Amino acid sequence: MPETKPAKKPEQPEQDAEKSETSQKKRIDRSAVWAEARQLIWQRRGRIGIGLMLIFVGRLAAMVLPASAKFLIDDVVGKGNADLLMPLAAAVGVATVVQALTSFSLTMLLGIAAQRSITDLRKQVQQHVTRLPVSYFDSVKSGELISRVMTDAEGVRNLVGSGLVQLIGGLFTASLAMVALLYLNWHLTLAVLVVMLLFVGGMALFFKRLRPIFRERGKINAEVTGRLGETLGGVRLIKAYTAEKREDLVFARGAHRLLRNVVSSMTGVATVTAFSGVVVGALGLLMIVVGGKAVLAGTMTLGDFTSYTFFTLMVAGPLVQIAAIGTQLSEAFAGLDRLREIRSVATEAESDAERQVVEQMEGDVAFEAVHFEYEEGIPVLRDVTFSAPAGSTTALVGPSGSGKSTLTSLVMAFNQPSAGTVTIDGADLRGLRLTEYRRHLGVVFQDNFLFDGTVAQNISYGRPDATRQEIEAAGLLAHCEEFVAGFPKGYDTVVGERGVKLSGGQRQRVAIARAVLADPRILILDEATSSLDSESEALIQDGLNRLRSGRTTFVIAHRLSTIRSADQILVLEEGRIVESGTHAELLAAAGRYKELHDRQYQFEENRFINPGEDFTPRVEMPEVEAKKPTTSRRLL
Repeated sequence: MPETKPAKKPEQPEQDAEKSETSQKKRIDRSAVWAEARQLIWQRRGRIGIGLMLIFVGRLAAMVLPASAKFLIDDVVGKGNADLLMPLAAAVGVATVVQALTSFSLTMLLGIAAQRSITDLRKQVQQHVTRLPVSYFDSVKSGELISRVMTDAEGVRNLVGSGLVQLIGGLFTASLAMVALLYLNWHLTLAVLVVMLLFVGGMALFFKRLRPIFRERGKINAEVTGRLGETLGGVRLIKAYTAEKREDLVFARGAHRLLRNVVSSMTGVATVTAFSGVVVGALGLLMIVVGGKAVLAGTMTLGDFTSYTFFTLMVAGPLVQIAAIGTQLSEAFAGLDRLREIRSVATEAESDAERQVVEQMEGDVAFEAVHFEYEEGIPVLRDVTFSAPAGSTTALVGPSGSGKSTLTSLVMAFNQPSAGTVTIDGADLRGLRLTEYRRHLGVVFQDNFLFDGTVAQNISYGRPDATRQEIEAAGLLAHCEEFVAGFPKGYDTVVGERGVKLSGGQRQRVAIARAVLADPRILILDEATSSLDSESEALIQDGLNRLRSGRTTFVIAHRLSTIRSADQILVLEEGRIVESGTHAELLAAAGRYKELHDRQYQFEENRFINPGEDFTPRVEMPEVEAKKPTTSRRLL
């Protein structure tokens, strides 16, 4: 049986709080994030440049209304200059139309640019994630990765969309308005500047405290999503053990962690908004006191004061907008930093260019003094040495935890030896291009993964260009015809998520057909007939024998009767090869293999003679490998 790792215990609330606190202390690598942000902005520099021009034009047009107030009050109303009324109205009307057109164009232009950037970033991260080593997936939940790919990428809309441009536009508007204010009353404007500086300092403090909160939200959301994905995927197991309440509790803890984070962020955003309101109020007080005195003293006309009021609002308005956009940019940077962490993990393909090309392969596999451990000081394989000539079949037997699946994992290059070498046709596997090497591999596992597609699509997954005739021929060899013929749509029948609409034996046959169609040079059969009854196993065993012909095959099987024809049988215990030879040679040696064989034969004979008796063979089992990651469900 394949080795399994001990199940993780549910995290306690105290652990969750400690984990949350630790992650909050983690700071964003600003230099790296800024580099990512600059690259994203540069890639969309054309649209962003046009967007900046549009917003500058729109903001200049917005200056017409406050500027016209002075002429309306002082010249048209105060001096009775009626001829100026219609030109002022026309200027305001044209400026309004220009503002509307630039606003619409800006939204359409940068909105599309933002969505394209989000799509591109998702594609890049997905491509990177699928090329990460299998060991990475053993330590990270798939739901967390999905959340990062789909959710964290959303934040870039505030960088390449309207957010950044609106920020620059707000600063541009505030600068123009400030020039006008200095011209109208520089004494009052100096007081306004003091308030503005206090506002900027407050915003910097708020953003510094909000960034870790937004970063933590993405992390918590990914964890909750990952656990929810596991719950939905294992709903049958949950119902079988009536564990609904336990899963409710686990999800509730995560949801409340997320709630606490959202409350914290909402409190921070509300504080920023309230602070902005205080700034606006302070500006209003300054205008009433200082501006009112200036009008009474005659140093400002009523038209000047009205225009000053409009221009002050044009300074305060962008500042409030900048506060909101700044919060969005903080969230965007937090998302980019999380994506940067994933993209900084080295992929398997990064060093492929320096490795040896694999065009043709005979399939001669050899292990030379191989040691392997998942954790330092806990060996899983110890001094394993053997050779599997091209076209031969090597069977691996032994109790659970003896290292059988780990050995095949090294053959598939999912892991690398801690010491020693694995060679393919005499070349060190570590020096071969993995993408090319794995094209020569075929795998059939005990728990085979099927995609939510048709039977034909799952069979042709390794060879998407295969013809329908080739697909059906592979299905025939794996005896898929027996159940496919009963489906109204035949090979076009959708199997459901993970093949849920098929029985275990049917899923196993589809997986065997998939390996048949792939036509590999090296074939891994890990309990390939475990989900089949005796009759189906007898039928498929013939197909497997034909599939093994001419291929280097590694077979893991708990039914020793299925490996009698193997060219060599390796008996593993505690990570060591304790016996090797053919079925006949090992029986004649009367060692560990014969002991396992006799006990299994006794069990089968007893079950046949006394079918109602509960008889379980007692086989001494070594300690199970500690914390050994499971790889079978990660293959595809």
